[in-house]
Amino acid sequence: MEAFTVGQVAETFGVTVRTLHHYDEVGLLHPSERTPAGYRLYTGEDLQRLSTIVVYRRLDFSLEEIGELLDADGAEVIDHLRRQREEVKARLAQMSDLVDAIDRRLEAEMDNQPATTEDLKELFGDGYQEEYQDEAERRWGDTDMWKQSQERTAHWTKEDWSRVKEQVEDFESRLGAAVREGVAVDGDRAAGLAEEHRASIGQYYDCTHEFQVCLAQMYLSDPRFTEHYEQIEPGTAQWLHDAIVANAANAG
Repeated sequence: MEAFTVGQVAETFGVTVRTLHHYDEVGLLHPSERTPAGYRLYTGEDLQRLSTIVVYRRLDFSLEEIGELLDADGAEVIDHLRRQREEVKARLAQMSDLVDAIDRRLEAEMDNQPATTEDLKELFGDGYQEEYQDEAERRWGDTDMWKQSQERTAHWTKEDWSRVKEQVEDFESRLGAAVREGVAVDGDRAAGLAEEHRASIGQYYDCTHEFQVCLAQMYLSDPRFTEHYEQIEPGTAQWLHDAIVANAANAG
């Protein structure tokens, strides 16, 4: 029957030569043969015993426990393995809890990452167009307001942008209601909506009443903005413009 050297056995079973020497020293696995020069040689039966030892070690059995199992009769082995099985099941449950904890931490860390372009497209759909961003940078990239906007939003997460989206949707819902109800553009309700609009812009950069009026004029002169507001309620672009202008005049 073929016999194997220590090096061959170590490579096959993924253990070290030093480990095999230790197993021999503690009486756990004696090689059955020796070369004429005295080197250890392992037979097929030795390898079967080693394979059992390796399995038990992976189950975290101590060498003493393994020795007892190898020398025990069938009933003792079954009883010991049942106890060990319960211990392993308990350990697996602990590891499962640990994996869940790691997943929660990983999710939290990922949620705290700045939103990606893909995140923004998912949130805003057709409302987010990269070409609009490029156009805005070309037009205002050298202004302080653009720099403020980039600095303030650089670390906004997907959750931050989702909150902004909800705020905008809530504002535009109430804006449309005011237009439908024929609310006066120079009254308190219109002034409140105009200030909400200015505050929403202020999340990105400092927005004075004067600059807000400039934005309002763009809502009428740029067909893309006009179309957006007209989809809320016909006449909304003009109403918002007039409310902003009236509020700025009263603030001045």
